[in-house]
Order: sequence, then C-alpha cells, then structure tokens
Amino acid sequence: MLKGSLGLVALSSLLLSGTAFAQEKIKVGVTATLEGTYTVLGEDGIRGFQTALNVLGKKVGDKELEFVIASTDATPDSAVRAVRKLIEQDKVQILLSPLSGDEGIAVKNFAKTHPELTFINAASGAQETTYVDPAPNFFRYNMDGAQWQVGLGKYAYEDKKYRKIATVGEDYSFIYTQVFGLVLEFCGAGGQVTNRQWVPLGTKDFASVIAALPDDVDAIYLGLGGADAVNFLNQYQQAGGKAHLMGGSIMIDQTILSSKGNAKNALVGTLAASGQADTWEDPGWQKFVKDYQDAFPPNKRFPSPSLLATNYYGSTMALILALRQVNGDLSDNQSKYKAALAKIELDAPNGKIKLDANRQAVGTNFVTEVVDDGKGALFSKVVKVIPNVNQTLGYDPAVFAKIGLPSRTVPECKKY
Repeated sequence: MLKGSLGLVALSSLLLSGTAFAQEKIKVGVTATLEGTYTVLGEDGIRGFQTALNVLGKKVGDKELEFVIASTDATPDSAVRAVRKLIEQDKVQILLSPLSGDEGIAVKNFAKTHPELTFINAASGAQETTYVDPAPNFFRYNMDGAQWQVGLGKYAYEDKKYRKIATVGEDYSFIYTQVFGLVLEFCGAGGQVTNRQWVPLGTKDFASVIAALPDDVDAIYLGLGGADAVNFLNQYQQAGGKAHLMGGSIMIDQTILSSKGNAKNALVGTLAASGQADTWEDPGWQKFVKDYQDAFPPNKRFPSPSLLATNYYGSTMALILALRQVNGDLSDNQSKYKAALAKIELDAPNGKIKLDANRQAVGTNFVTEVVDDGKGALFSKVVKVIPNVNQTLGYDPAVFAKIGLPSRTVPECKKY
C-alpha cells in the first residue's frame, strides 16, 4: 500500500488558499483517517478532495476558501476531538467530515450542538447517521453502506446461482450496514446466510475466523477494509482457502486492489457492489479518473481513484457549488447555504446525486467483478448499473422501518 504519501505534518501545513490577507476568507475544516487501520483510505480521500480543488478552484466570488485538515483514526472519539478542535481552535465555519461509519454517527450527533454551522459528510456510510434522528445541519452526498450493496444479492442468487453464503465483517456500524443490504436482497431472493462472523477493527490474526468458516457454502462475503482486508487475504491464501469470494465496497476498491504482494490476486473474480466501478465508460467518470491521475505522481496514488477519493470529491463539489449559489453568504446561521445544499443536484463522477428529506444521498450503484487487466493490475469491472437507489432500498418506508437497524443479527435472513 502507499505509505507516507500524505504525511500529517504536510497536511497540517497545507493552507490551499491565497495569501491576500485583506481578502475575506471562508474557513473549512476537513477530517480523514490519517492514522490506524484505515490510513490508506484517509490518504486517498484527501487525494479526492485535492482533485476537486484542482478542478473547481478555491474562490467563491471575492472570497477565498481556506482549509484546515485534521487526522482521525476511525474511532468516534477521535472524530469528535478533531471536529471540536477545528471549530474551537481553528474557527472553521464549515466541516467536511468524517470518513468512517462510527465516526459519522458521532459527528452527526455533535453537529446538533452547533446548529449555527454546516457539516458535510466526507465519506462515512453507516445507515444510522442520516436515517435515525438526523441533524438538520448535516448533509451526506454519498450513499450509505446498504445502498452500496444494492444489486449484489440478486446477481449472486440469480446469475451466479449461489444459494448459501457466509460473511466475515468488521464489527462496527458501516459493515453492519453493508451486510444489512446484502442479506436483505440475497435472502429476499431465496438465498441463505448460514454464518456471520465479526472481527474488531485492526485484527491481525484471522486464524480462528478462517478455521470457523463453513465448507458447505457457495461463497464467502468479506466486509473488510484497509489493513484488515490485506491481513485476511494473506492468511486465507496461506490456509489454502479456495471458496468463491464476494466483497463489500471497501474490500474491492483500489485501496486493496493496488496493495503490495500477491494476496490480492485471490480477489480476481470476486463479485461486489459499490458506489463506483473502475471501468465505467461514462465520460464524467473517465474525466475524473484522468484529473485524479494527473494530480499526483504514479507512485503517490492508485491507478484509479478509490471509493474514498470519489466520496471526498463529490462532497467537496457540493460544498463549493452550493457556496457559489449563495455567493458565499453564511449569514443568519448559514441558512441560505443550508437551503442550497439541501436542493443541489450533483452531476458527480459516479452519477447523479440528489438528497432526500433527511439530507441523505439518492444515487447510482454498481454491481462489479474484479478482473486482471492482463498486466497484473486489478480493477472492478462494471456488471450492472442501478440508478436512483434510495435509503429504504426501494421498500415502502413503513415496511423498511420494521426491519430494524443494522446490527450483528439484523436483518434476519428472510423475505420482508
């Protein structure tokens, strides 16, 4: 994996603004997981953010945008500490935060204590963040983890003829949300999920998990990311594992497909679903990929943007375009700006995005398969594109509410 390409010291000193001190500025705080298990995800998130600034610029009318970046480690406490510091010490007016699922729930709740400010989710994808008691000043322009699994369960059941699967996932809210979406669809189609295993973030030894995987399944679904995903793949190969694999959204993006070593080759043929696909031929996506590639030397980036880069790009895009709609007017507790954010529709790199009444993204999802390009590089190939995916996954809202919130055991494996 790429290491040290975006060191914290360099990020902390990055002002990304002009030097005309007499000019009025709008100050924005940004957080990313630049330490811990998800460091590689945070680094690429920042690349996506920087790519957006390269494309859109850093001016709103006669105002200059100034950015302050703070590091987190994917824990709720680290995210709240970073956001509080950005507000109280750095005096930011807008927050672009956070990256990870549990962080998102915590920052959403913290946002309620600062109704005068605006919080734009950077990339986090736990369902609860916007579905349960949403904060009026928190806006999310990426879909949640369950939305990102739409299409995968049906494709596995109907096209691949899988009937039984097992799951291994990190034990926190985002992966609960991913497995929630998978189980609803796969079991609704008639499939069975016979075994669900949960591991802490930062797990290094997967021996007991691998030993407990059932033999009588058609595939194993992996809801892992960052160092956890690489550690599992290395140990699974060493143990001689040969099952078909299915992947969550951060299991099959470039943070893993571009990792060092041969373990990632076990992912060739893996079915997955995500808010993007590397090989999508849409001109907007292709332009974004080129902008990302042009912004960084090849050894300081991935061959193609990760989901985190794409999310940070889209969130930054919303932040700047909505500011321009109101000419940078943050008066009256930023009321005009918040109204613009709620109404804006993005022509984002990964498809059109609009917000629902809870300020949650409705967008496009992609069923994918991991392929080798023939030169040793791995990419996610488009299998199916599904537009207009909402947070209740097409269910009647009353029916969806009765299913319960994503957890280790919810949803049950049945047709709702």
